[in-house]
Amino acid sequence: MTLKVIFILKILNFMDVKIKKKKNENEFKKLLEKNLVKLPKVGDTVKGTVLNVSKREIHINIDGITTGLVRGYEMIDESEEYTNIKKGDEIEAMVLELENEKGEIELSLRKAGHQKAWENLHKLYEEKKKLNVKIIDANKGGLLVMVGKTKGFLPVSQLSTKHYPRVSGGDKTKILDKLKSFVGETFEAIIINLDEKEEKLIISEKQAMQEKQKKQISKYKIGDVVEGIVSAITNFGIFIKFNGLEGLIHISEIAWQRIDNPEDLVKIGDKIKAEIIEINGIKIFLSIKKITNDPWKNIDKKYKLGDIIEGEILKINPFGLFVKLDENIHGLAHISELSDKNIDDLKTFTKVGEKKKFKIVSIEPSDHRLGLSIRALKKDYKRKDEEKKNKKNKEKNPLDDGKKNIKNEEKEKKEKPQKQEKKPEKKQKNTEDSKKEDKKNK
Repeated sequence: MTLKVIFILKILNFMDVKIKKKKNENEFKKLLEKNLVKLPKVGDTVKGTVLNVSKREIHINIDGITTGLVRGYEMIDESEEYTNIKKGDEIEAMVLELENEKGEIELSLRKAGHQKAWENLHKLYEEKKKLNVKIIDANKGGLLVMVGKTKGFLPVSQLSTKHYPRVSGGDKTKILDKLKSFVGETFEAIIINLDEKEEKLIISEKQAMQEKQKKQISKYKIGDVVEGIVSAITNFGIFIKFNGLEGLIHISEIAWQRIDNPEDLVKIGDKIKAEIIEINGIKIFLSIKKITNDPWKNIDKKYKLGDIIEGEILKINPFGLFVKLDENIHGLAHISELSDKNIDDLKTFTKVGEKKKFKIVSIEPSDHRLGLSIRALKKDYKRKDEEKKNKKNKEKNPLDDGKKNIKNEEKEKKEKPQKQEKKPEKKQKNTEDSKKEDKKNK
């Protein structure tokens, strides 16, 4: 019997009973309006009592009027409210068809659950409530998660410091491997963006931790010295954990000397002390340099302008060489200070680890700079070589120098009289000319 037939018979029966009992037409209308059951529409959510449950089907009694059927894929409940359905349970389902081939209402727990799940998600989003999410997969951009039975996404940028994949050199393959290691784990997070139409659900573990971290961070101020354990090492610095917090020591704040790889100085698990130099929201920046003596303050006691020193090549850059003078002081030899000739490739000129002699040409303690030169050193050597040669020549032939001086003196004597003799000649000529002129005048 179809739903329409059942509905019509129920109305006719109701009308027959009420006509006999009630003579007043107005009262009949009121009772009719009160007792009539409205037929559901496609898309409506209806309530019912479970009649029986099997692996493939669920039959539901809907208000004693008709029977609803949930089957196959539509039995999956996204809200997880009806995970273990049994006979007698009251459940809600969405109407897919008003009448199927069996004359029953075709229902869906999946769609009703989806609607209810998103209603719950909107509530959690508005209230900024924390929720537990299960990691089901990973890609280069982040983690795929399940919030109940709704899929969501946790971007790498929204991971907490605890789970952020800090990989030296930024190797993408290693980052992905790190992300995949979280599959199966449960993280605490909050919803930061959702769109039901596009079924987009974005969550953040980092923001879920912020409130807790803000309270802990408020206990510290800039200048405080903390002790922690190295938790991660990257090419740009090291991270240390202390009292449930984590801070970054940038590579430039690890030591006074130049560092190419932090792993050369520390390893994961090392205990170190550092000073807080900046607090930005939940980000803490630290410095080891601040709690150690600045070797550049007393550099004038070790090095002076014009000193010739031997240094080890630490790094080769297109613009010059970084040179290690000692453990704390490093200098720069600019490419223009290496040779009088053009150098196209510095790697053909020297190599890392090689030791060379340099002349100190500049010292700037306040900027932690020290300039070195091979070119200036070679000029000094050349000048000294010339001086040595001249000195040796003098030592070998002292008489030659004496003879040269005598010859020079004789030359000067000879030249002087000749000049003096010429002058009188000119005068004589002038007197003779004047005499001739006088005669003419006479």
